[in-house]
Amino acid sequence: MPNRHVIKFTLAIVAAGVASAQVGAPAGGGQNQGSRATQIPLSGRPGQAGSVGVTQIPVPGQTSSINTLNTTIQVGGNYSGSISSGPSTPGILSISLDESIRRGLQFNLGTVGFEQSIRQARGQRYVALSQLMPNISADLRETAAQTNLAATGFSFKTPGFEIPSVVGPYHYFDLRASLTQTVADLTTLRNYRAANESLRATQLSAQDARDLVVLAVAGSYLQVITAAARLDSARAQVATAQASFDQAADRHRAGLAPRIEETRSKVELQTQQQRLSSQQVDVAKQKISFARLIGLPPGQELNLTDALPFAPLTAVTLDQAIERSLRDRLDLKAAEVQVHAAELIRKAASAERYPTASVNGDYGAIGPNPNNSHGTFTVTGSVHIPIFTGGRIRGDIQQADAALQARKAEYQDLRGRVEADVRNAFLDLNAAADQVALSRSNQELAQETLVQARDRFAAGVATTVEVVQAQESVASAEQDFISSLYAHNLGKASLARAMGQADQTIKAFLGGKH
Repeated sequence: MPNRHVIKFTLAIVAAGVASAQVGAPAGGGQNQGSRATQIPLSGRPGQAGSVGVTQIPVPGQTSSINTLNTTIQVGGNYSGSISSGPSTPGILSISLDESIRRGLQFNLGTVGFEQSIRQARGQRYVALSQLMPNISADLRETAAQTNLAATGFSFKTPGFEIPSVVGPYHYFDLRASLTQTVADLTTLRNYRAANESLRATQLSAQDARDLVVLAVAGSYLQVITAAARLDSARAQVATAQASFDQAADRHRAGLAPRIEETRSKVELQTQQQRLSSQQVDVAKQKISFARLIGLPPGQELNLTDALPFAPLTAVTLDQAIERSLRDRLDLKAAEVQVHAAELIRKAASAERYPTASVNGDYGAIGPNPNNSHGTFTVTGSVHIPIFTGGRIRGDIQQADAALQARKAEYQDLRGRVEADVRNAFLDLNAAADQVALSRSNQELAQETLVQARDRFAAGVATTVEVVQAQESVASAEQDFISSLYAHNLGKASLARAMGQADQTIKAFLGGKH
């Protein structure tokens, strides 16, 4: 009998220990600090993954004091690269502006990178949602143990009766499913809503990145066209210089002109040949950069089919452009959504002061073996009331409020910058249109001057100095006209970007094949 009592008493102690282990600490116990607001960075602007911009800088003219506009498209970061669309196409690939834009939207890293940003934001939303959904898990445990009661300070001895100081070895298994469910938690709910807004902002930013890709591709397409036009002009100048040199050489052999006239013409011919060589290199490099933008191999031979000549822009006024930009610019919409997300985070931080309620439960079978087990369950409802957190909640609110104020300031700044982009684009566009008209007139006058100079030289009433000067004036006028035409078309592309929905607007502004 004593042995039976000892066994029962010992098993009762072991059972109490097992029950304590299977129930665990109550929900909302000592270490639970409650839900916390998810903090966001002070700045809502995307990281410096890349940029696309148009710059126009006045530069001195080549042969006069007249300043002309030097317009360039600057593409940096991810927007200057792409993923490969496949191997090179045999021969020369003819490509239009529409096809180039389509390829750019498909293969440029600017859009590809934002696709991953959307996936990341969607994953963060799922994480926030998981805090509101039931969390269910299952555990299977097989335990073998031997307990030293003396080590815990337990000792029980009576005359004729003694509990062993070491119990076991014994073993048991436990198959159990657990559920945790948040019942009421405003902080977690607002965190989830903020995650939804952050996902929307990322999606809008991704669509805005498409506008930047369109601007980058269209601007680079125009650069290649412009470089090719400069190359054609350089070839024409070489031909003109060659004709002038032949004329001077013939007059020298005939004794009608001194040798210096032939030498001066030779110098001008070689100068034009050097310009031709540099223009050939520039065209090749421009095509390599353009191919990189749209996913083509750098060695692909290209033929750009759209010439895009000068056409005045009369389809939109300044006020219409500003109104449309404030309505359609996707980066402005993204900034507005980011403000809303920051407001939700601010409310989530304030809600950390409110009580939260949750339910925890488990059900399972426990026993020495599966054939000798019994079902057990635990259900715990808990309410967590924050009383003193050492200033943590106040700090979270201050951080969230700082981010909110920063997002509001960024939105106001971006709204002003959007209008400034439109106004600058209109100024550049009008200036470029004036430059086109003036440079076209200068081009005609320079050609007329060159014809007269060559006729005067042939008649023996002028020297090659006058001919060389006229040739340089023609070359300069040609370059000015090409640059101003490029500036005007690039101004259209820049305005399309400034107004928003560039992939549609830019086609209407630049037109189709010409």
